[in-house]
Amino acid sequence: MNSRKWVGLFLKTLLIGGIVGLITSFFVKASLYTNFLNPFDFMELTGLIIYFTGLGLLFSIISQTGFFVYLFINQFGLSLFRTFWPTVQVLLIAFVVFDLIYFPYNAVGGDVSLFWFILMAAAVLGYGWIIAKIKARETNQRAFIPALFLMVVMTTIEWVPGLRTSGTDYAWLMIITLLACNTYQLLVLHRLTNSDSKGKEKINSKVSSNKA
Repeated sequence: MNSRKWVGLFLKTLLIGGIVGLITSFFVKASLYTNFLNPFDFMELTGLIIYFTGLGLLFSIISQTGFFVYLFINQFGLSLFRTFWPTVQVLLIAFVVFDLIYFPYNAVGGDVSLFWFILMAAAVLGYGWIIAKIKARETNQRAFIPALFLMVVMTTIEWVPGLRTSGTDYAWLMIITLLACNTYQLLVLHRLTNSDSKGKEKINSKVSSNKA
């Protein structure tokens, strides 16, 4: 994939992060917006919009960094573990899902029911499963486990700073933006690489016809 497409992917993912971060803030930080809507304060409201858009852009950059790390890890895992790499990925997914329940529950000291942490982990796993199925259907079945690995393991690693914040508002802001950005990158990557391979095939066919 050429540099122009990488830049395009970066900018589009950045835009998605900013938009999703802003829209999510309308729901998780609705009280802040309400304070400046009644009475109406244009400057403060504009500042909030810029702030949450900026947060979305930051989360998008974190997502893109994690995505490139994922591409490296996937290639490294294939070369190191070979046919065992899918099994290793499944074990890592199971480990991370367990950690999503165990460590946050311990951190709150039992103040929040275990059920909510199980539900949170199940939601991340369920969403990742759906996106991985879409990826596998659009490419091939071997892409399912790597796609699930990205959506669960890499997204959770990227989410760690949000999990460490006090309260849940910023954690929600971060995870929704990360999932949106990772979903876009995962589902668009094969389209970009396929268009490159088709372009090369056309060039090769033209060269062959000219030689003939």
